[in-house]
Amino acid sequence: MGKTASGVKCSVPGCGNQAVRSVSQAEVQAAGLSTRETRRAYLCRDHYKELKKRRRENKRIERWRYKA
Repeated sequence: MGKTASGVKCSVPGCGNQAVRSVSQAEVQAAGLSTRETRRAYLCRDHYKELKKRRRENKRIERWRYKA
């Protein structure tokens, strides 16, 4: 059983929701989200959705850079 299943809270300051996903701190910082400093960032459903949006945008920009 992982930490998200045991009821860890979201790592984003000011959010007290239960975490559903665990991602690396590097991914979170690359996406521009602010979290408490740890090796892993635990995100609730809403913040994980925001992370996916930002990652998708960053990936699209990277493809544009290498396409030319």
